Amino acid sequence: MEKGEPGRVLVLHGPNLNMLGLREPEIYGSTTLADIDASLHELGRELGLEVDTFQSNHEGALVDRIQAARERYGAILINAGAYTHTSVAILDALLSVSLPVVEVHLSNLYTREAFRHHSYIARVAVGQICGFGADSYLLGLRAAAGILNNGT
Repeated sequence: MEKGEPGRVLVLHGPNLNMLGLREPEIYGSTTLADIDASLHELGRELGLEVDTFQSNHEGALVDRIQAARERYGAILINAGAYTHTSVAILDALLSVSLPVVEVHLSNLYTREAFRHHSYIARVAVGQICGFGADSYLLGLRAAAGILNNGT
């Protein structure tokens, strides 16, 4: 495969996102991760993109997927969960692959605890979408499509 295939987007979900629909629905809503993935695949088809999704509670597994993305994807859409605020390893992996990154979050990080206001990923991301619940992912995929199709 060509380096950075423009028609493919890797979506990464970080720790505890497998608990969506059960975990703190007052913050994260009742939509499950399977629902989000299904919506992403559907929207990807509409946008002419191949979407692959991956969730892990393990930082190293996310780093491995990011590193492997260099040869397979045109962009990365990531909700690193709590690793957003703590992981230099994920930041370094994203920097190493030189792919456009769109950062998404279900909740608005800036209306929550102060420690959530800092994102290591923001340094490498083209942009950040947060606070729109599951729609944050769909908005993020549309943003990635725009980057891949128009360079913007």
